Amino acid sequence: MTYKACLFDLDGVLVDTAIYHFQAWRTLGKQFDFELSHEQNEGLKGISRVESLEKILHWAHYQATQEQKERWLKEKNDTYLELISHMNPSEILPGVISFLSQLKEQGYLIALGSASKNARIILEKTGLITWFNAIIDGNLVTKSKPDPEVFLKGAAALHCQASDCIVFEDAQAGIDAAKAGGMKVIGIGSQKVLQGADKVISSFTDLQVSELLHL
Repeated sequence: MTYKACLFDLDGVLVDTAIYHFQAWRTLGKQFDFELSHEQNEGLKGISRVESLEKILHWAHYQATQEQKERWLKEKNDTYLELISHMNPSEILPGVISFLSQLKEQGYLIALGSASKNARIILEKTGLITWFNAIIDGNLVTKSKPDPEVFLKGAAALHCQASDCIVFEDAQAGIDAAKAGGMKVIGIGSQKVLQGADKVISSFTDLQVSELLHL
């Protein structure tokens, strides 16, 4: 089948900002004597900042007031923004630029579908922003993955049907969202971790655009 568009998650797919989220949440956790583990951090991938904080508070067995939550959400984001302010093109993941270039050459439309409210900043810092025909981020959606809203809005922004789109995701919530939206999805990561993807690759160095025809 011939597809018209590719929709990309950001964190862990195009750039690896997971370490910055991890550092920012760990810094925040010190306020209520909680140390986020790497394993727990995996469970925060692809979901919103609000949901991430709720999960962390649950793991910490901490009852926070709404005022505390709002303050901590801002503090976490401030820490994260400081960390990503130093990002540059060297932090683009292997094979990404080559793959995006192939997509453009072959006439694919390209959109971002990310829960991050800071997606534009990251795209600008890394120089990736010029590749995108549409950017749907956390500022434009009300529902988090695995709800398909972010990808359906991405398809709409490109004037494409969901069935014309391929999603690239590194999180299970994102794969579930793409499937719920009626799209094909390629997982970036481990076959053992990512369930339900049409194909799983370890990085974009393992994929040629011609292979998309056979999904």
